[in-house]
Amino acid sequence: MEYRRLGRSGLQLSVLSFGSWVTFQKQIDDSIADELMGIAYDNGINFFDNAEVYALGKSEEMMGRVLSKKNWDRTSYVVSSKAFFGWRGKENKPNQTGLSRKHLTEACHEAMKRLQVDYLDLYFCHRPDKNTPIEEVVFTMNTLIQQGKILYWGTSEWSGVEIMEAHSVAQAYRLIGPTMEQPEYNIFNRHKLENEYLEVFKNVGLGTTIWSPLASGLLTGKYNNGIPEGTRLAIPGFEWLKDRTFVEDKLNKVRVYQTIADELGVSMAALSIAWCIKNPNVSTAILGATKKEQLTENLKALDVLPMLNDEVMVKIDEVFGTKPRLAEY
Repeated sequence: MEYRRLGRSGLQLSVLSFGSWVTFQKQIDDSIADELMGIAYDNGINFFDNAEVYALGKSEEMMGRVLSKKNWDRTSYVVSSKAFFGWRGKENKPNQTGLSRKHLTEACHEAMKRLQVDYLDLYFCHRPDKNTPIEEVVFTMNTLIQQGKILYWGTSEWSGVEIMEAHSVAQAYRLIGPTMEQPEYNIFNRHKLENEYLEVFKNVGLGTTIWSPLASGLLTGKYNNGIPEGTRLAIPGFEWLKDRTFVEDKLNKVRVYQTIADELGVSMAALSIAWCIKNPNVSTAILGATKKEQLTENLKALDVLPMLNDEVMVKIDEVFGTKPRLAEY
């Protein structure tokens, strides 16, 4: 396993990590979660990602039950939560969502309880909140750090401008700014990491814990001939994900992309994950799996990474009609 610094912090994360979005509670039970987290940990993964909204809190509860059973040294792994959407779904009342001091503080306490930990290593603002002053957000996160409830705070799906605004506030008041951002990043979705955040990386530093390296499974090839039963896009309530993922133009590109994977003698999943972590601005790529075979195959991305020379990268860019950014790699 390779380990990378989280931005300019001293924290080291495994370049591949394990997340629970969609899978925990909705697709797998405690026993499978226990098995998959065990495989991940045994292969050097030290970061486990979660959020209050995943399965409306049930995902964190499941991960907490698994962590409580494992005989892992707490100092050997990193666990996260994210706050913004709340966990009560349609029952959310005012102040049970957003980034107010009240919600961020209470959501932190609730996450620690569900995950059965004394502190959160990483705590994310899951989305920007236009209704809360950025000063309030930065001061709240700084207070939680001072109280020892969180160690690092960050953002998810914030713009580069919003991240820099948070840093400006932190610098003005001598507070701790955001250390990391969790954006979507894959071959189909490249703009933020490869363009928008470049000045942030350069000026203040930024760790990234990217999600959906496989574009919700599209880059595995399993949707090339339709949507198999039991897969993510077949889950009720995720029609929005199906609409943005199951697009014929994207599928046609994936079918051509398969030939590159075949030439290299690797799976499309391992190739796609390796493509993501080839970017040095990626601190870690979050994997999601429902079967041990899936996770084992995804871990092979570490073996594929050395195969991604300039020639292969150009071939991939040509398939997806994107401009090569070899200088960034």
